[in-house]
Amino acid sequence: MAQESASGAVDAGTTVEVVEVAPAARADEAVKVVNDAAAQIFGEGSWASEVVLGNALAVWIAAAGLAALVYLAVKIVRSVALSRLRKVSQRTVNRWDDLLAAMLGRVRGFFAVAAGVYAGSLLLALPAQLDQALRVALVIAFAVQAGMLASVVVEFALERLLAKGREDADAAATREALKTGVGVLKFIALLLVYAVIALMALDNMGVDVTAMVASLGIGGIAIALAVQNILGDLFGSLTIVLDKPFEVGDFIIVGQQMGTVERVGLKTTRVRALSGEQLVFSNSDLLGSRVQNYKRMQQRRAVFTLAVTYDTEIEQLEGLPALIRSIIESEPLARHDRTHFARFKDAWLEFESVYFVTKPDMALYLDTQQSINLKIIRAFRERGVQFAFPTQTIWHEGLPRWIDPRDRPAGPDGAPGGDGGGYAGAAGGRP
Repeated sequence: MAQESASGAVDAGTTVEVVEVAPAARADEAVKVVNDAAAQIFGEGSWASEVVLGNALAVWIAAAGLAALVYLAVKIVRSVALSRLRKVSQRTVNRWDDLLAAMLGRVRGFFAVAAGVYAGSLLLALPAQLDQALRVALVIAFAVQAGMLASVVVEFALERLLAKGREDADAAATREALKTGVGVLKFIALLLVYAVIALMALDNMGVDVTAMVASLGIGGIAIALAVQNILGDLFGSLTIVLDKPFEVGDFIIVGQQMGTVERVGLKTTRVRALSGEQLVFSNSDLLGSRVQNYKRMQQRRAVFTLAVTYDTEIEQLEGLPALIRSIIESEPLARHDRTHFARFKDAWLEFESVYFVTKPDMALYLDTQQSINLKIIRAFRERGVQFAFPTQTIWHEGLPRWIDPRDRPAGPDGAPGGDGGGYAGAAGGRP
């Protein structure tokens, strides 16, 4: 070691040796100091200096007092903080104070005991086996408490998800499916949380968890591959309920199938077809398909064409767009968009009209359409406008006239003249 001079400085040319003391050695040294202090305070041979399991009795008493103090502190802080948080949460709409209150409510008595025991054990030098057993017990206690707090966070998040779904879902069956789906997610999330906490606890106990993590990863992949379709439908159910591409009671078309949604389940969605049978769709298939939701219509668009004959007067043709527009606008639920003379066809002149029915209800749409059609027929008949239909008119010119044999003059013997019927001017006929 270096020798110090009278002035306290280190003599030149000396070597300074630094000795590193292990944490365990420092802890044992601290316990020895405490034991020596107890012996000096209470005197050698007194009851307080009696050594029990390597520690003076006074040290045991001090450790017990510290443990009790920490236990009471944890209980008091929890009680006061929980009471105040509950009062604050009643006055606010913020949900985060509710989360903190729920977490404090999950702090159990065994955690306070474990915290007190841990604090008291810092004053003691215990035998190796007892120290290891105490360490394992404390790690388990803290791990269980951490798992309970993590489960509060998971439950809080899923409860908010469930509450949102309950507000949005209209049918009891859909709400029940949502509740079941959230329950399954909660189970999976808590299983993952406790698995991670268990691995951390084992690692703190000195167990090599590398092989466990690898096996869990391989097992997780195998399980995921085995239940990927089920999980796909489960998450599809939650997506349908929360994202709401359709709801119970909506009329939808999926590919060539159509009907009214009756129930959204965990795995399937049931649709009642127009012909009466029930269609069952996988939730994952529905999310991967193009779904037409007619219930979400805000208005319906109608397009129709009218065909009038070529011999319609030009003045009448010019007045037809205004006439059709006035008929459409006379309907309270109809909004006219456009009417034009659109195109020339082989046998008619075609007008095209577009209008909107401002209500999505199918019955109202059909009633409005029927009323407009009848008014158009009535107006056309009053004005003498003829509807055209597929016809073909053949104009011929310069052909010989057909002569019926009965129209020919009689012969000398009174028999019909000529050789029978024929064209005028043709061989065998008369000009």
